[in-house]
Amino acid sequence: MTHRIYFDNSATTPVRKEVVDEIMPFLTELGGNPSSRHYEGRVVRTAVEAARAKVAAAINADPSEIYFNSCASEGNNTVLRGYMMGLGKNAKKNHIITTAVEHPSIFNTAAALEKEGFEVTYLPVDEKGNLNLDDLRKAIKENTGLISTMFVNNEIGNIYPVEEIGKIAHDHNILFHVDAVQAVGKIHVDVKKIGCDFLTVSAHKFYGLKGVGALFVKRGRVLKNLLTGGHQEKGKRPGTENVVGIIGMGKAIELATAELDSEATRIATLRDRLEQRVLAEIPYTRVVGDPSHRVPTLSNISFRFVEGEGILLKLDTEGIAVSTGSACSSSDLKASHVITAMHGDPEEAHSSIRFSLGKYSTVEDVDYTVETLKNTISLLRSFSPIYDEFVNANKH
Repeated sequence: MTHRIYFDNSATTPVRKEVVDEIMPFLTELGGNPSSRHYEGRVVRTAVEAARAKVAAAINADPSEIYFNSCASEGNNTVLRGYMMGLGKNAKKNHIITTAVEHPSIFNTAAALEKEGFEVTYLPVDEKGNLNLDDLRKAIKENTGLISTMFVNNEIGNIYPVEEIGKIAHDHNILFHVDAVQAVGKIHVDVKKIGCDFLTVSAHKFYGLKGVGALFVKRGRVLKNLLTGGHQEKGKRPGTENVVGIIGMGKAIELATAELDSEATRIATLRDRLEQRVLAEIPYTRVVGDPSHRVPTLSNISFRFVEGEGILLKLDTEGIAVSTGSACSSSDLKASHVITAMHGDPEEAHSSIRFSLGKYSTVEDVDYTVETLKNTISLLRSFSPIYDEFVNANKH
């Protein structure tokens, strides 16, 4: 191949040229502070508010309900910690319900809150990574104040029933937070249909810049601020705004929303081609998760008898970028907590590779990747004593 193949779009997407073009004036001649009242400041403020309107439109919210921040991890912390800080340890409603397969920014924050004296329930998932809503109903207590679930799982791509969860939450007078990081730009997201009180978004998942995100807070909902300072973002997120990130985010979400349906169809076709060829041409492989209910961009495949880390490194030397799990925990060689929660099989958790396709993926990229995988898996299995044992045990 004459170019590298990037199949790690769930970790981060490349910045679109249209986004770069949109922000360039604000890196050069339009350098005012959006809080300043002079002309230079007003020009920048106008652009920031236009971006806020674009983010709001993409998720069917009101611009006044959108608060810009640095990333979804900050947004997730703002919701969980902001909610709990507003209660105090001994207050009623100090119980959070989340799931066993959340992103680390939810999973680890919930675990930290437990150590601080709050109560957390982690809902289990089945062998396909799906939730059972009866488990949610049974987990609700008199002191349950917040339910927090992801819309789309970042490792296996499963879509969770957030509309149904939202109805359950509000039937019990419980606030509902959705981590929609892996959903926006891939599937339709509508905060009114979901019925959520809070929702987090990150620009670098839909071809915007890294280091900027947004938090939807339904009008009338209150969270205690994590930071104190100036008036920016109505005091919810003080500090001078990341102007270029915000403006770029507005452009990126506008484009992603406009192209959503056509891109979803195109990318799903590529993903299906990848899976069909891998499963047909490489033995002892299987798709992890629920193929019938997931985003079009992601495929998690287990390659039995080999380590995912070895596959990743070998593919990297061949010009292909993939992932063994969440980028936010990829330096940790422990088995994926998501796949472990599904069936507790450490071998599969260690042998899974996440392929996340995107706007710039092509048929040629898929076919080259499959051919490279065939050679890579064959090579790695030749070094595997587990594979040798399996082959010898199954000789006839």
